[in-house]
Amino acid sequence: MSDQPKKPRAGNSSQSRPTSAAGQRSSSDASSLMKRRAIPVAVLAALAFVIGAVAGASSGGAGESEVRAYAAAWQKGDWATMYAQLTTATKKRTTLLGFADENRSTLATATAKESSVTTGEPKDVGDGRWQIPVTVKTRIFGTVRGTTTIRTAEDGDATKVVWTPSLAFPGLKPGQRLTRQTTMLDRGTLLSKDGQVLAEGPTRTSAVPDVSSEVVGQIGPIPPERALEINSLGIPPDAQVGTSGLELIFQPELAGLPAGTLTAGGRVIARSKGAAGGKVRTTIVPSVVRASSSAMSGRQGGIVALNPRNGAVEGFAGQAFSLLQPPGSTFKIISTAGALDAGTATTKTVFPMQSGIELSGFRLSNAGGEVCGGTLAQAFAESCNSVFAPLGAKLGSAKLVAVAQRFGFNHPSPIAGAAQSTIPLELGDDLNVGSSAIGQGEVQASALQMAIVGATVARRGRLVVPTLNQAVADRTKASDGVRAIKASTARLLQQFMIGVVSGGTGTAAQIPGVTVAGKTGTAELRSPSEEPEDTDAWFVAFAPADKKRVAGNAVGVMFVGAGAGGETAAPAAQTVLSAMLAAD
Repeated sequence: MSDQPKKPRAGNSSQSRPTSAAGQRSSSDASSLMKRRAIPVAVLAALAFVIGAVAGASSGGAGESEVRAYAAAWQKGDWATMYAQLTTATKKRTTLLGFADENRSTLATATAKESSVTTGEPKDVGDGRWQIPVTVKTRIFGTVRGTTTIRTAEDGDATKVVWTPSLAFPGLKPGQRLTRQTTMLDRGTLLSKDGQVLAEGPTRTSAVPDVSSEVVGQIGPIPPERALEINSLGIPPDAQVGTSGLELIFQPELAGLPAGTLTAGGRVIARSKGAAGGKVRTTIVPSVVRASSSAMSGRQGGIVALNPRNGAVEGFAGQAFSLLQPPGSTFKIISTAGALDAGTATTKTVFPMQSGIELSGFRLSNAGGEVCGGTLAQAFAESCNSVFAPLGAKLGSAKLVAVAQRFGFNHPSPIAGAAQSTIPLELGDDLNVGSSAIGQGEVQASALQMAIVGATVARRGRLVVPTLNQAVADRTKASDGVRAIKASTARLLQQFMIGVVSGGTGTAAQIPGVTVAGKTGTAELRSPSEEPEDTDAWFVAFAPADKKRVAGNAVGVMFVGAGAGGETAAPAAQTVLSAMLAAD
């Protein structure tokens, strides 16, 4: 090589080395030179070793990428990606749906969620087998740890995972399934806000049976549609569970933790000591429930009494959470909010006095054919369809839907078991948009939803999240929550709603000495018709409507087939608001 020292030429072997000071190379200099030359070689050797070690660690056997993808997807509950790593033969035996169902049901047996699985680093143990450390956090059995051994096989040009149901949980051997035996301990107790017993013991006895009969609800066999959900909580299939009312809403807290064992092929791998259900202090105020029940007077519909400051549901009656109907003109609170927020209308806008309006070739008339218009406040007080239908059309489908969704439409209710109020995402032509803006068309709402709408206005535009748990209400402030509409818009709406009660369509909701803000609604079920049973009566209100402080009382009333909202729903709202004010 060129960097090797040259040998002396023949005949020059007797040539002496230089001895002058300038030309002499000492033995120490030679040693230093050799060390300098050796350093790069050593570095390169070490680097090569590291690279080789890393490459050796990351270049496992065939199917490594598939096994790693399978493990990573497992802890995300990504069944489709896991399924994609399986061999063709496995896929012929098991569909994607069957694969996902097997994994979900196994986790449910362990009382674990899809997001409860954590996988470790896969290890190649030879012969096409890989071991994956798996940790599963369960609801009643604590944390279960184990190792799952996965077998791979050639599948065309790739190596894929051979899956069997025993791979759905760590610790299972081939052919084994996860099983569970559990028993329920004592069911918990429901209390009112002031500590009175609403339901306790096996027979669910109450100190205030007239109140509990309205709000507590029932317990019974597990409904088929809730079987997987209940199974994932560890509850045995023959148990009694909450099926309606507070018993349903607080089912997890009242049921407690079941006691039992988790077994793999007859071998116990985890145990649960269980825990009895606890005491749940609700937001229920007995006097408000009695007033709500009295105001219903046996009619179909629902009433909800809500505290705008903290979202506490103080009382309800009828089908307050579950029944959906077109909200009629109470929806004008939402369409007016959208128009004000967007600048589509202002307090200075003046609308023509007329008895109806034509949209998309169809005439929409005011209730009773009355002539109305004027300022936005005047039109709101008189609930003029001839103003708000075209105003909604001008606002447009997208903006009207968006503001409704900010009030809670098209979102699951925070109250377990409550129906979701809806508005179509695309409303269509001007007639459909205009009809929706006045609470007709395909708009559907519950009494709970419209109480939330009124309470959100009272809360200066911040969305009210309803709760029946007093502990949640106690830590909620009036300044909490996302903003649904501008504070300035909420203040204007409050003034408009005060006008409805003081001199508009809602005067029957007046309370002496208290400023009440409200909005009537009369939703047509069949048109044309002059019969009261062909319309739903609505009223939304809150009090006291104060400029300085958020109102502490709001109510939503809906009566099916009961005529005009101002005549039947408004007096009912007045009864409930009076009871709420007395209980403050």
